Amino acid sequence: MKLSSKNFTSLENKAITLLGMSGVGKTTLANKMDRSKWFHYSGDYRIGTKYLEEPILDNIKAKAMNVDFLADLLRTDSIYICSNITVNNLDPVSTFLGKVGNAALGGLELSEFKRRQFLHRQAEIGAMLDVPGFIGKARNIYGYSNFLNDAGGSLCELNDPNVFEVLSESTLILYIRADQEHEKMLCERAISHPKPLYFQEEFLDKHLAMFLEEKNLSEAGEINPDEFGSWVFPELLEHRKPLYESIANGYGYTVNLHDVQNVRDEKDFMDLIGQAIDHS
Repeated sequence: MKLSSKNFTSLENKAITLLGMSGVGKTTLANKMDRSKWFHYSGDYRIGTKYLEEPILDNIKAKAMNVDFLADLLRTDSIYICSNITVNNLDPVSTFLGKVGNAALGGLELSEFKRRQFLHRQAEIGAMLDVPGFIGKARNIYGYSNFLNDAGGSLCELNDPNVFEVLSESTLILYIRADQEHEKMLCERAISHPKPLYFQEEFLDKHLAMFLEEKNLSEAGEINPDEFGSWVFPELLEHRKPLYESIANGYGYTVNLHDVQNVRDEKDFMDLIGQAIDHS
């Protein structure tokens, strides 16, 4: 959605997509908006509760079947398993996505890891294509004036122009650009607390080969999953930055993280967007 700051300010119903790495404060920013006026759409929540609900549960059940006591109860339908996914607790999605590497260390075999990566990509595409419909639901059913799409950090990886066409037509895309200090913090966090990540397959294959050679390993099944996650994150960050920039230049606008951190309320946020539009 490309428009002037005056036209944006005058919109009775505003819809915004927040774009940027996980950890740049998209959800924190969304939580500063008036909950009575703004519908908070979490892409990751939609992924987990709609598109990956069954695979997530199947994964949990498969683990539970390794415990004899639970296996007998599951076979006789004496218990049921559900995942408690919320906007603030997306651990079931991360657990399903998993990490590639040594099974004894909690890693996934490479083909299974790639299967889950594919499912996640399809789920994220579906969740983003659902945005226009949810904008209508938010207004017509729930009575929200405005809509905020809190997109996942891997949105830039989808390589599907249709997704960005749809988002651009229905929302204003706003890229939150991290500074060097925050990028360093994100990398340090990835080292101390490595999390499951989504990769484009070409990127994954290239960096797996690099890691195996550097560590003198012969196959992915020998990898320490956390070690690979920590090692690859800075590379992933550099890989994603031009992708974010390209999306923002083609479909939206850019704001700096430092300015976003100074946002206190809706007025500050609208002023920041207006400045981004005027300076584009």
